[in-house]
Amino acid sequence: MTENVYKRRQLTSEEIKDIFFNSDEEIFDSEAESDSDEDLPPNLEALDNIVDEETTPVLNEAEEVNSLLWQATNLFNPPGPGNFDNQLCGVQNPPESPSEVNCFKMFLTEDVMGEIVEETNRYASDLQEREIKGKLVKWVPTNIPEMYTFLVSVLLMGVIKKPSLRDYWSTDPMLLTPFFGSLFSQDRFLLLLRCLHFANNATAVSNDPLKKIRNIFTALTSSFHRIFVPYRDLCVDESLMKWKGRLAFRQFIPSKRHRFGVKFFVLCDVLTGYVEDMIIYTGSTTDIQHYPGLGISGSVVMTLLAPYLRKCHVLYVDNWYSSPTLFQHLLSLGTGACGTVRANRKGMPKFTCKMKKGEVEWHDKRDVHVLTTVHPTGMAATGKLDHITGQPRMKPVCVLEYNKKMGAVDKADMMIGFHECTRKSTKWYKKIFFHLLDTVLLNSHIVYRQITGKEITSLQFRTNLMRGLLEEYSTLRGPTKGGRPALDTPLRLTPRHFPSEVPQTTSQGSKTRRHCKVCLSSTRKGKQRRLTKHMCVPCNTPLCAVPCFEEYHTLKHY
Repeated sequence: MTENVYKRRQLTSEEIKDIFFNSDEEIFDSEAESDSDEDLPPNLEALDNIVDEETTPVLNEAEEVNSLLWQATNLFNPPGPGNFDNQLCGVQNPPESPSEVNCFKMFLTEDVMGEIVEETNRYASDLQEREIKGKLVKWVPTNIPEMYTFLVSVLLMGVIKKPSLRDYWSTDPMLLTPFFGSLFSQDRFLLLLRCLHFANNATAVSNDPLKKIRNIFTALTSSFHRIFVPYRDLCVDESLMKWKGRLAFRQFIPSKRHRFGVKFFVLCDVLTGYVEDMIIYTGSTTDIQHYPGLGISGSVVMTLLAPYLRKCHVLYVDNWYSSPTLFQHLLSLGTGACGTVRANRKGMPKFTCKMKKGEVEWHDKRDVHVLTTVHPTGMAATGKLDHITGQPRMKPVCVLEYNKKMGAVDKADMMIGFHECTRKSTKWYKKIFFHLLDTVLLNSHIVYRQITGKEITSLQFRTNLMRGLLEEYSTLRGPTKGGRPALDTPLRLTPRHFPSEVPQTTSQGSKTRRHCKVCLSSTRKGKQRRLTKHMCVPCNTPLCAVPCFEEYHTLKHY
């Protein structure tokens, strides 16, 4: 009489698949329910080891969707995440007097500026130890008021565009912008820009690719979601900051305008355009929590959405993030989702043939696949008419909602690009800081409009902010000494110039004199320093009445 080697029978491959995909049903017979300690069949030993080692389920692991479980239907109404409560949405702890400056300082506080000042002074001292001569010899430690004034100069450069930084201090009448000279000398501004630093090089984490900007980046992004609670609809997308220099985590995205640069994963509030959070992509060291079964794209979404899960939000993403597994996992966490999806994404059903016009209810210029856990099936009017039939154009509800709400990140990039203060730099972390500064300006503008209800443009907000910061922190700079003489205005050779007397000063009174421009810089005769009491007011140039006034306005080379 023969005996069975195992008291538990060996399962077939089909039965093992049923165990994975139908976990609620047990496919064991009476023999398989034995509690014997004898060995398992070879094809179940690995499964038994997994159960022994992991007695509790992994909360971060998403359940994979079986592509064979999809069903075709024309009447489907998804359960959705539930009813969203928007009573707590909007700005949290607004300032008592909601001015442009106070809204801006909610993000870039004096504590953050103090840290920047401290690291800038430390870095300048390190540079001085290495350089014995040069412009750094004139360095004096900076402070918070001067750093705010420095940021005003940088923001103003985003409005007044010039090809070179030195052009802002040019004495050429056609390029002259004397306001920058009233805030800083050219050397002082360039020194501050050179020494601008955000981390202590001696104590920074060596294996962190963002160690140069980590502290400031963390402080600013933390303030983003602390100050503003988003409304129901959220959007996740990529943003690219232009950078063509050498950098380990530089990305090439041909579909973006700049193509080369630093990639950000950005979470935006759809209703207001407010930037809630962002992650800098640094390759394998990107600051994301990895979720088994969701891949990199799904882990990015889960990391950005972590503070907003189980609150009935609805997320909109493009086809790089979308997957049935991610959407099902979000729905189990009380969060809806909608987005285009790639047809070959894992868990998607098999499409037997390409759709054609007339064979299905709706077809765009190409086949469009959309996943949604919040929108029912059905068509809605787009508000446009078909130019051939004259009938209203119809689209699926999910497609209309996706087109309306997916562009929040692109709109934020557009708003920043109007007057961005980022300039070409040899230091990547400085450019990221100025990009963050533009983002802070965008968010503070949105916060200001939310609190006050005033609909002002971003340029008006920026102008009022700069004026307010200067009134609070800037001090009047004394008159300059020496320097290159101003160039002649090209309008000096035009007619209708008349001599006038030099305006009297308090100290000299009626004896006020200035040096004649022609006598001081003549190329036709010897140069000499001669005082005169006459000048040309339109040219703002002191001139001797005879013959210098005539020569200056008639000769190109006097």
